[in-house]
Amino acid sequence: MDDNVNHPKHYTRHPSGIECIQITEHMGFNLGNCLKYLWRCDLKHDAIEDLHKARWYLDREIQKRERKKLQETAQVPAP
Repeated sequence: MDDNVNHPKHYTRHPSGIECIQITEHMGFNLGNCLKYLWRCDLKHDAIEDLHKARWYLDREIQKRERKKLQETAQVPAP
């Protein structure tokens, strides 16, 4: 019987034999989602759409880190 909530087919079809969540649960939200879409892009109906989604999460993570870096730089007193 298919279980589309707990174990959809595309979750377990990766050649490694493991589910993506076993790795992504140890990452932050944006990077975990980016990896999720990369991991499963060829296992679902539209790889290009999933690659765009992965890029969206990666861009979001980059922006977050750039903002943080700017904030940290602004707080460092000049010598």
